[in-house]
Amino acid sequence: MKDFIANAEKKLDIWGEKLEKINITYPADLVTGVLFLAVSVVILLIMPQQVVVSEKDLVNGRAFPTMLAYLMMAMSFVLTGTELVKLITRKPLVTKTVNALVEVKSLVIIAILIVTYLLAKVTDLFVVGGLFCAVAFLLFFRCRKKSYYAITVTAAVLIWVVFRFVLGVDF
Repeated sequence: MKDFIANAEKKLDIWGEKLEKINITYPADLVTGVLFLAVSVVILLIMPQQVVVSEKDLVNGRAFPTMLAYLMMAMSFVLTGTELVKLITRKPLVTKTVNALVEVKSLVIIAILIVTYLLAKVTDLFVVGGLFCAVAFLLFFRCRKKSYYAITVTAAVLIWVVFRFVLGVDF
């Protein structure tokens, strides 16, 4: 088991060294404008299925979100247009540089949180998701002390027992 963990950590270190050397530079305002333009279009497209209204109401549940989506779309057009003009006239664009290793670590953390939610939802036991989350984060940060795992697992189970059976809270 120790050899397996050592080999896994060695491979992770090799990947980490490769990813740390990769920096990605992109035009921040242009990407933001296009991204929020797409988000506003998606909001407008899904709004009819999400918010049911009657036609006789002058102001309904869709009025304010629709106005915000159109405003977001207009401002996205302005931002994207401004950046495209800068691009055509060869003026410098505002750029942002991100490191691939940092972004991959962020994606792993998000994946841990999503799996935590899904485990709790599918099993209908909050404690299963909590245990996974605690152990996954300890593994992610390469914790080697067995006592940390024992303390974390015990605390997660005790907190769940207290909330579920003593306080009567059903997550």
